[in-house]
Amino acid sequence: MVAVGESFKKIDKETEGLFLKQYPDIDWKGIIGVRNILAHDYFDIDVEEIYKICQRDIPKLMKTLEQMLGSIK
Repeated sequence: MVAVGESFKKIDKETEGLFLKQYPDIDWKGIIGVRNILAHDYFDIDVEEIYKICQRDIPKLMKTLEQMLGSIK
């Protein structure tokens, strides 16, 4: 999750926020925020919340990533 958040942070910066904005169903700031917590505040990690994120949000993110990849081919 750390690498994923870092990658989206970089994509957002390099596209000046325009690319991720095309996919408003995803909470991009939330993804980047989780990355920051995992990378810097690891003593305060709520494992139940991380589990919920994985169960609830990762499938939706994967579907959106497929759409994103299709749009740049």
